[in-house]
This record gives sequence, C-alpha cells and structure tokens, in this order.
Amino acid sequence: MSRINHQDIRIGTLAGLGNGADYIKQILPHGFESFQLTAWEKLGDIDLAQTGKSVLAAIDGKAIISSLGMFGNPLQNEQTAKDWETCIRSARLFNCSMVCGFAGALEDRPVPESMTKFKEVFGHLANMAEGEGVRIGFENCDMGGDWNRPKWNIAHAPRAWEMMFHEVPSAALGLEWEPCHQMNSLIDPIPQLRKWVSKVFHVHGKDATVNWDVVKELGIRGGQQYVYHRTPGFGDTNWTDIITILRQNNFQGSIDIEGWHDPVYRDELEMTGQVFGLNYLKQCRGGAYVPNPT
Repeated sequence: MSRINHQDIRIGTLAGLGNGADYIKQILPHGFESFQLTAWEKLGDIDLAQTGKSVLAAIDGKAIISSLGMFGNPLQNEQTAKDWETCIRSARLFNCSMVCGFAGALEDRPVPESMTKFKEVFGHLANMAEGEGVRIGFENCDMGGDWNRPKWNIAHAPRAWEMMFHEVPSAALGLEWEPCHQMNSLIDPIPQLRKWVSKVFHVHGKDATVNWDVVKELGIRGGQQYVYHRTPGFGDTNWTDIITILRQNNFQGSIDIEGWHDPVYRDELEMTGQVFGLNYLKQCRGGAYVPNPT
C-alpha cells in the first residue's frame, strides 16, 4: 500500500458486528478510514454473509474493514473457539484478511499451564488461517487477571508472547497491540514496540494516563486508581513515535480507536473524544498528504 494519502496506516474505530452497518453510516462522515467489527464471546445468530454485504455497502469504498474481532475465551468456551473458525472462514466476506481477539486462558491456573490447550486450539486455527490467507492478532489486555490467575486472555505480557509463539510458530499469529494495556502494567510501550513490531498486525488506538504521584506515594495496591484508559490525544503516549516505529518497520494496516473507556470523553462526549482522537492520530501520521515539487 502506498504512503501517498497515508494508505499504509489508516485511522479508524471499532463497531459492533451486529449493528455495524447502521453505526458506520452515521459516523463515516467524520473521516474514519477503517473499522474493526467486534463480537463479544459468541457470534450468536449473526448472518455474516448478509452482514458483510450491508457493511460493504455502508462504507461504499470510503473506508475498509480492517479486521473482525472475536473477544471471548476460546480455551475454555468451545463455542467461542468454533466462532473463531467461522470468523477466519468469513473474513473474505468483509474484504479483510485479519481476525483479532483474546488468546483465552485456563483461569484457575498460572499462564504456563494454558500452553498445552493454547497449542491445541490455536495450532488448529493457525493452520486454518494460513489456508485462508488470514492473520490472527492477539489483544494484549489482561482483563483484570494476572500471571497466576489469568482472566480471558494469557496474551497480556511479553513473557507469555514468547511462550505462545514458541508453542505455535506460525507466521499467521501476531499481536493486536496497544500501549494502554502495557502502561496499565507500568511498562514503557515505546521500547516494547521497537522489540515486537514485527509481530504487530493490528493496533488498537487506546492510550493511558499513569498517575505517578499515586504510584510513588501509595503503590498500586492501595485501592486508589493509578492509571486511566484514555482516547488517543488525551493520554501519556507519544503517538508520533508509535507511527514512526511502525513505518520504519514497514507496518501496513490500521490503528482503530477503541473508545468507551475514557473517564472524561465518554457518554454524551464519546464521539467528541473519538473524532478528536481520529484527527489527532491523523496529525501524528503527518497530516494531509502534500506532494513533492517536480
């Protein structure tokens, strides 16, 4: 994809798979360039063929569907694992080639004890994805779990990523990365991105603000919130650096804003915050394309 008009890195947002077409029609005029269509735990009775037609008609060539998002626990929920299969087979209905979501977890035991089940489930899904020309990106959210008692998702720490990609060494497996979840663990996202950028397939546009005064005075177990999820443009991350690192490593894909988390720009200010984040990320990308003189 050409860097002319910034086609190499599109800026978009998330939309629910069930009502995606209607939602997209309403917000597309704001200038979103891509959409990740998400489902929670299960697909249910969604007709993906019909949904694909209606979504593609809604974007009308003005944006792309970057990925399908299947957010459940495929290591413990058999239906979620089956729905991962359905998403992988159905991605082409949306003219996309990526499915993202949680890696799952065996929630009553430490992360390493999930690896056998992970290999079983995602070894199969990776083979299927390779055959379909689809890539899989793992969200890096901890979902409130930790190393010893993970919740929903083992793919929340670099140590786990190393183990996962060792168990299933497929080029089809990578990360749906965002700085917010790493900052929630007090990790500096910039050096992490430099190390892992080759495995980053999709980026969620979500930032964080760390209240370092709380951390230094009370620690992280004192019952006072020490970090807030933020819409890009309102948090601590230098997104110009992030986009620079992505471009230096020939990343091609989308940064899709994951809204509905900001403590201020939410409720009646949700779309105000998202559109600000959209325009902010476009500026971090370099602003409007200007051709060189001939």
